[in-house]
Amino acid sequence: MPLPQEGPWLDDAAGRLIRPYAVSNGRTRPTTAFDLLTLVRATGTSPPAHLGLEHTQALGLCGAQSTSVAEIAAYLRLPAVVTKVLLSDLMECGAVTTRAPRSDEEPTDLSLLEAVLDGLRRRL
Repeated sequence: MPLPQEGPWLDDAAGRLIRPYAVSNGRTRPTTAFDLLTLVRATGTSPPAHLGLEHTQALGLCGAQSTSVAEIAAYLRLPAVVTKVLLSDLMECGAVTTRAPRSDEEPTDLSLLEAVLDGLRRRL
């Protein structure tokens, strides 16, 4: 999955140049219930033009395949709660759909937890 392009809102030295909650217009509660493992997929419906750049980036991340809320937040470099607000906006306009992870995907599987831990160690 490609990372969103760096733009005027990100700087390598300074980081994000605007506050994360400015992206969600100060909202801290999504209108749709998501957890970090909720899978999000684009429906093909175009969102309204008034939605911001981060909405477009989030929509691009869940285009061809379902992507978890946690992954979208990581790629956007936003707190999970802000990402959930953006995704709920996209859900309300019909641009994305969600589903719970399959029940046969055991989230406490030891190999999955080790892979997550290895990935976190590489990032830090």
